[in-house]
Amino acid sequence: MTWERLVGGIDFGEGPRWHDGRLWYSDFHQATIYSVGLDGDRRAEYTDLPDRPSGLGWMPDGSLLVVFMTSRRVMRDHGDGALVEHADLSSVAAWHCNDMVVDANGNAYVGNFGFDLEERRPFQPADLALVRPDGSVEIAATDMRFPNGSVITPDGSTLIVGQSFGGNYVAFTIADDATLTDRREWAAIEGSAPDGCTLDAAGGIWFADALGSQVVRVEEGGTVTDRIDTPQPTFACMLGGDDGRTLFALCAPGSHPDDSAGTGLGEIVMTRVEHGRVGLP
Repeated sequence: MTWERLVGGIDFGEGPRWHDGRLWYSDFHQATIYSVGLDGDRRAEYTDLPDRPSGLGWMPDGSLLVVFMTSRRVMRDHGDGALVEHADLSSVAAWHCNDMVVDANGNAYVGNFGFDLEERRPFQPADLALVRPDGSVEIAATDMRFPNGSVITPDGSTLIVGQSFGGNYVAFTIADDATLTDRREWAAIEGSAPDGCTLDAAGGIWFADALGSQVVRVEEGGTVTDRIDTPQPTFACMLGGDDGRTLFALCAPGSHPDDSAGTGLGEIVMTRVEHGRVGLP
């Protein structure tokens, strides 16, 4: 497979989502949420944000949710273009919040680092947060090893969460009240750090491997079917396009702000794959 460059000029791209015929993504250090079409037409959707934006999702009424990392909040646009606080996660998240997946009912599952990774402090486990549609917050799962990119299966029954410091994916059954039960390992991928990810119609998960310049496809049980090298380190990926079979990889020189902030050296590349996107995000 070969990559085609979609757009450059990125500091650090995160939270890619295919929505309304465009790829939406956050840029940490540009404090901006963008959307880009397959022709490379890029629009700044939200600019001059007061925090680093990360995970993106949409409520059933179409309103945008976005994670603000350092203040550990989920923000919401009720339709006027202004982001207001939807939920305060500071009582649940031990350090910066990051990726998020929003279910069909508007429940959001939000991960966090668990410890100060940028200053290389000792590892600490994290709690996965559940933000309900009314903005109330509770702990959905404990003892997570940096819960990161997550997907929900098409039938809405299962949440699968990548653990960047666990080298694996864990699955939960989603109860009718959105709580999580039946925790189990979905796949172990030795030597990897699963980051942003996307689910395909054959049941595989494509993920950006934060330990290497590659995207990886893994199936339940841990069988790796594909590895594709990327031009730079990659930290998020998403399936999209008209048929869901375009795989986008968000690349940057590195994950630390010293490597990427203010550089504009990051890029989004894309290639075609066999199976289309399903589920959420």
